Amino acid sequence: MKPTILGVQIDNLSRTEVLRKIEHFLNSEEQHYIVTPNPEFIVAAQKDQEFTKILNKADIAIPDGMGLKIAARILHKQKINRLAGVDLMIKICKLAAQKNKSIYLFGAGEGVAKKAVNKLKQKFPELKIAGAHSGGIINYQLSIINPKLNNSQNIAKIKSANPDIILVALGQVKQEKWIVQNLPKLPSVRLAMGVGGSFDYISKKTPRAPKFLRILGLEWLVRLILQPKRIKRIWNATAVFMWLVLKEKLTK
Repeated sequence: MKPTILGVQIDNLSRTEVLRKIEHFLNSEEQHYIVTPNPEFIVAAQKDQEFTKILNKADIAIPDGMGLKIAARILHKQKINRLAGVDLMIKICKLAAQKNKSIYLFGAGEGVAKKAVNKLKQKFPELKIAGAHSGGIINYQLSIINPKLNNSQNIAKIKSANPDIILVALGQVKQEKWIVQNLPKLPSVRLAMGVGGSFDYISKKTPRAPKFLRILGLEWLVRLILQPKRIKRIWNATAVFMWLVLKEKLTK
């Protein structure tokens, strides 16, 4: 049974199980999307029923972040496996290279997606890149994705590339809503995933925390040091999230 954390269902799968499911998705005739809930997602979902539904209808919801692991122990006395979104993206790219599937990188800041492509091609020379372009600024009504391109033009550009996989970096909530709204317009796509800041990490625009800090669940501390403007987001992902979890536990 899937553990539910503050109304959001989470899959508890090993990395092998996740990749097996993804391989199945890539070979199917249907379209699929993956979400990677972290504490920020869960906090945002408390005030956004549409977002909650999107998370709960995903084909896989992979916990990203130590906070969800702690919450599962507190609420369900259950140990869950977590996998960072950027690490999952890299695994998907590796699988795509092995299975001759093409990927499209959409979103992030100007030029970042293309820089991420260069890094991915260095790592996986056989990887087929269908295309890559910036998402620019997206509003909550999803009418404008790029100041220079309206959404229909973005869709036309992606559709003409016929990718098997699309990785969307428009920021949490926005990217998941964009995927659900636009995936049916991209018939070649078998798998879509929102990847947040993964392009920034892969392109080296933003450095990742050392591995030992990631294992300890302290990656947020490095983010705060490097990007102090993220303090509100980090507060939500730590203090606010844990308060909501403890409140849920006490009211059960």
